[in-house]
Amino acid sequence: MSYESTFTRLRIYNIFMGFLHLAQAIFIMILSNNFTLPITTSFLTYDKSIGKLWPATSTLVNLPLGIMVAVFLLLSAVAHFTVASPGAFGWYVNNLKKGINYARWYEYSLSASLMIVLIGMLCGVYDLGALIMAFALTGVMNLCGLVMEVHNQTTEKTNWTSYIVGCIAGIAPWVVIAIYFFGSLAQAGGGVPKFVYAILPTLFVFFFSFAINMVLQYKKVGPWRDYLFGERAYVFLSLVAKSALAWQVFAGTLRPV
Repeated sequence: MSYESTFTRLRIYNIFMGFLHLAQAIFIMILSNNFTLPITTSFLTYDKSIGKLWPATSTLVNLPLGIMVAVFLLLSAVAHFTVASPGAFGWYVNNLKKGINYARWYEYSLSASLMIVLIGMLCGVYDLGALIMAFALTGVMNLCGLVMEVHNQTTEKTNWTSYIVGCIAGIAPWVVIAIYFFGSLAQAGGGVPKFVYAILPTLFVFFFSFAINMVLQYKKVGPWRDYLFGERAYVFLSLVAKSALAWQVFAGTLRPV
């Protein structure tokens, strides 16, 4: 098969995946109920009843989960349609030939970050500051993937510094989520919704399967010797991870009552 034919197939693959993400986003928006979760802030105030400073918590906004789910699906759809478009496809192909995909990491830095915020909120992480940090750290993790690809254009031997930094940034939000999850279980009568029990291990595995895919690419294991095989794997993993989270959340909270 010629290289031109391979890229044509990859273009079709991106368009197909774009429509799958778009269709799911539309279905989620149409079918979802108006279930929301709060985003809160806590600030020190003087409590006269106890005679000392004490954090007072207030709700800033109640965030509709259906919209959050639809947005991370739409981000992927936009990314796939963009790289397959006449204006950007040549840029996409030239980057792939160099072993880089800027569009992938830009999109992941937004969509994966939104996904981790949603997962955190389902486990009881409502504080705005904690959610911003979870979003930012997940964004940094994905941008470290971009730095990994850019940096290793200039090295004879693979440099794993960016990869290691990205893994450290990426694991931090999961540690916080685990604290909230297990802390909730330890409370009398506590516990997160049962459907979240499935979401945590499922999405944890999917999130870090991207890291495994990168290792296989740079180690050139089997079919990963071809960078395009790893690219197709990223696209597939993105669809499966987003679909898994979207429909587990839908089944747990968003389906019409």
